[in-house]
Amino acid sequence: MNNSQLKKILIVDDEPVICEVLEFNLANEGFDITCAHSAEEALKKLTPDCSLILLDVMMGGMSGYKMAEQLRQKKNQIPIIFLTAKDTENDMLTGFSVGGDDYISKPFSVKEVIARVKAVLKRYDNPEDKSTRKLVFDDVVIDLELKELSIGTKKILLTKTEFELIVLLSGNPERIYSREEIIDRVWQETPYITERTVDVHITRLRKKLGERASLISNRAGFGYRFNISKE
Repeated sequence: MNNSQLKKILIVDDEPVICEVLEFNLANEGFDITCAHSAEEALKKLTPDCSLILLDVMMGGMSGYKMAEQLRQKKNQIPIIFLTAKDTENDMLTGFSVGGDDYISKPFSVKEVIARVKAVLKRYDNPEDKSTRKLVFDDVVIDLELKELSIGTKKILLTKTEFELIVLLSGNPERIYSREEIIDRVWQETPYITERTVDVHITRLRKKLGERASLISNRAGFGYRFNISKE
């Protein structure tokens, strides 16, 4: 990998063997790797130039979920990919609700991890249109330049994936996007993404919209759309 500026990845897992395997293979892909064996250690090793965190969920001491939650509360939007043996829908929803960008179940293939790491980093490296534009729907304002969502005077903190979702849906109001279309648009470079991943992200986004959650609706058997009608 010819990259003049290596991307730094922080691997956080309390199993040394997993850290060693991931460190070896990601380093071979040209990434600069730092390992930590606990969330507490990871918080000390995390630096502003770090590009992504591979974060185990179940560890002694602070959990991966708790660490992610703390980072998001501090407005740190570094991409986070969870690694976990827990793979129920509730577990996925928890991971995304605390600010995760992706979720990989153990046991995993190294190729899958590498593909997802590259895909998440690519999404963060390709910002949207920089022109000064806003999408306005009554008191809901989507600022395409600042990458912000506001409801009235309140700013709603979104991850990059959540922002891309609402921009996609609101950019063509009332059009129904199938889950497959959403995956192709938002996760276009990411293999292994399932329709359930779309559902849990939409659920998380609607929760953040609060009383305006009805702006995003599901039409059973078809997909999701952004509603602007007053019905």
